[in-house]
Amino acid sequence: MKRFRFNQQEIVFAVFALLFLVFSIFLRGFLTPENMLTLLQNVSVLGILGLAMAIVVIGRGIDISLIAALAVPPGLVLQMVQNGHSLPASLLTAVLLTIAFGLVNGWLIAYAEVPSLFATLATGLLLAGLGQAALFQLDVVQWSPGMDGFERLGQGTILGIPTSIIMFAIACIVVAFLLRQTRWGAYIYAIGDNPFAARVTGIPSRPIIVLQYVIAALIGCFAGLVLAASVNSMPTRIFNSTLIYDVILVVVLGGIGLSGGRGGVLNVVIGTLLIGTMLNGMTIMDISYAGQNLIKGVVLLLAVITDSFLNPRNEETAQQGDI
Repeated sequence: MKRFRFNQQEIVFAVFALLFLVFSIFLRGFLTPENMLTLLQNVSVLGILGLAMAIVVIGRGIDISLIAALAVPPGLVLQMVQNGHSLPASLLTAVLLTIAFGLVNGWLIAYAEVPSLFATLATGLLLAGLGQAALFQLDVVQWSPGMDGFERLGQGTILGIPTSIIMFAIACIVVAFLLRQTRWGAYIYAIGDNPFAARVTGIPSRPIIVLQYVIAALIGCFAGLVLAASVNSMPTRIFNSTLIYDVILVVVLGGIGLSGGRGGVLNVVIGTLLIGTMLNGMTIMDISYAGQNLIKGVVLLLAVITDSFLNPRNEETAQQGDI
């Protein structure tokens, strides 16, 4: 019987393949070059955000502020260039803002010991409010001539492959290397698996937690730059959307346990394929926004319940790092 057991990755990939096949056969307009390009662009941004969330969840946390990191620093780049600043200076300013944002998140969680859910919820609202009140002149920051050429980050192709997908692939390689080939990655898994044991063995738990949130913020900013380059603007009110729930869906459905210490890049890729295809199909079927939220809510609830059975929390898990 063991030969026929399937893990969560294999089940989710099978569901994705079946869903893609059904949509291709029965959903008019799904398997067209234009829609496949749209699907790939959406999947790339969602997948990059999923990588950021995965790093935090593996370390037994959660980052609700990712969408603020996606919207505000890249929006600041577009706004500064529009106001006459050079692109390199604008990018440097956005990166510094992102690092500062990640440091604040990490300090609140690691040193002030504020639960990650509440800390990142508050900081995300703060950053989004700062952008709307002080940084941006309009809710949608438009492209400007100073950004010419940068749109290739989201709209170009290399050997026929959309650059947005290549950016996702590069992000996957970098995150996989960080998690599997570096000491920092081993520390993140150790902290996620058992924070008390990690601390006893001499792992610098608090600095590593700060590092997690800085890296997550930087990846979120990178996803925002890809998104802005794809649509030649930055809709800053995307912070008010349900995108963060799609990111959590990607992580949980992909098989990264919310109890920490489990999962990797492959889980994110598989979860991204399924959720991206599902969202694209619902859009083509013209399912209302409320209907899509209902479906996503049911799927997320089922995913969380399944995760609770596959990755049950033990006594140590219940004491530390609850999200």
